[in-house]
Amino acid sequence: MKTPAFLFRLPPETAHHLAMIGLQTLARSRTALRLLKPRADPKLARTVFGVTFPNPIGLAAGFDKNAHALLAWEALGFGFIEAGTITAKAQPGNPLPRLFRLREHGALINRMGFNNDGADAVAARLGQLRQSGRWPGVPVGINIGKTKVTPLEEAAADYVYSFQKLADFADYFVLNVSSPNTPGLRQLQGQAELSSLIRAVQTVNVTRTKPVPLLVKIAPDLDFAQIEEVLELAVQHDLAGLIATNTTLDKSSVSPAQREEGGLSGCPLQARSTEIVRFICERTTLPVIAVGGIHDPASAREKLDAGAALIQLYTGFVYGGPALLREIARDLAQ
Repeated sequence: MKTPAFLFRLPPETAHHLAMIGLQTLARSRTALRLLKPRADPKLARTVFGVTFPNPIGLAAGFDKNAHALLAWEALGFGFIEAGTITAKAQPGNPLPRLFRLREHGALINRMGFNNDGADAVAARLGQLRQSGRWPGVPVGINIGKTKVTPLEEAAADYVYSFQKLADFADYFVLNVSSPNTPGLRQLQGQAELSSLIRAVQTVNVTRTKPVPLLVKIAPDLDFAQIEEVLELAVQHDLAGLIATNTTLDKSSVSPAQREEGGLSGCPLQARSTEIVRFICERTTLPVIAVGGIHDPASAREKLDAGAALIQLYTGFVYGGPALLREIARDLAQ
C-alpha cells in the first residue's frame, strides 16, 4: 500500500492531518488492527540497549507528535515507534505554512516548531491507553524538546519536567537538542550545555527502579570535532545511544527558489547522515539509531552497513507509504 495519490494534491500539513485521522481511526478498531498486523519475522528481531525490537525499522519522531496512533503504527509493521517531539508546555508551533514538499528531490522542508499538546496531555493520553490494556507490543520511544518560551538557562528544568511526566511510558527516551526550528535550541549541543542537560535528566533517571535508556538526537550540521565532544559526553553520562541525524540547514542540494526556512529532510540528507553514522560507529560501541534519507531497501542497508543498530523512517514513509516499510523488511529478512 503506497501513499494515496490524492494526498499529494493537498497542502502538506492538511495531508498529514488527514493521514493522522485515518491512523487514529485504525488504532481504535480491534478488528482492523488484527487483520492488518503483519506476522513478525524472528530473523529481524534484535536487542539494543536492553530493549528487544521485533524488527529494526522504526517510525521517527515528528510524525505522531502527540502519540495518537501508536497501535496503528504497530499494525503497519513498524518495529518501534518514537512519539514526539513533546515539550513541557503545550504550544502551537510556528505560523503556517510550515511544511513544504520537494517531490523531485524526495525531500521535505519543515519549520513546524514543536507543535504539540504538552507533556501533561500526552502523559494522560498514554495513561489511558495503558489502562485500557491495549498498549503496543513494540517498543515506544519518547522524544522531548525545549518549550519555545523557556529561556535556554532554564532548559534543563524544562526537559526534566517532561521526562518525569513521560518516563513511565517509554522503552527509551530521547533528548532532542538538534531541531533547527526552535530558536537557540541547537546551542544545547555545545559541550557545557549538553553536559548540564544530560546530567540533570540522568540525575532523575537513576533514581527510578528501572532507569530508562537515554539517547540524544544530533544534527547533521555538526562537524566531526563537535561529534567527538558529544561522544565523550555520552560515555561520561552513561547514555544508551545516539540518534543520527535530525534535519539539515544545508540546502545547497536544492534550487534557491526551494530554500524555505527550516530543516531539510529526505534523500538530500542520505549521504551526510550515513557519513555521521559511520563516523560514530567507527569510534564507539554506542548503539546508533540512523535516520535521514532512507527511501528504499538499499538506503536502509547502507545505514545498517555503516554500523547502525536500528533505523527510522519519516520523509521516505511520507512518499513511499506502508509499502516502503514492507519492502525494507522483506529485503532485510533475505
